[in-house]
Amino acid sequence: MDPLRLFKKNVWYLLGASRGGPMRAKIMHCLMDRPLNKNQLAKKAGVDYKTILHHVDVLKKNNWITSSMDKYGELFFPAFTDEEKKAFEEIWSKIGKKL
Repeated sequence: MDPLRLFKKNVWYLLGASRGGPMRAKIMHCLMDRPLNKNQLAKKAGVDYKTILHHVDVLKKNNWITSSMDKYGELFFPAFTDEEKKAFEEIWSKIGKKL
């Protein structure tokens, strides 16, 4: 199967078919602006640090984000290609209006 098609299915699932979709989209949009660590993400997203821990783990497992290191203060970066970023934005524009 086409990798972009698999990615789109993954986006639909992680954003539209699961409870944490809006928060994951918010995290990804924050990271597209600039790399952030978990504490900075929590402040920027306006949520509890533990919430960020959970969602960052989910995003890492699905290869949506990468990090600079595995230590305190690690910075997170979006791992999207240009095509994946377009697909993400396109799908979120459809889902985000419904939520």
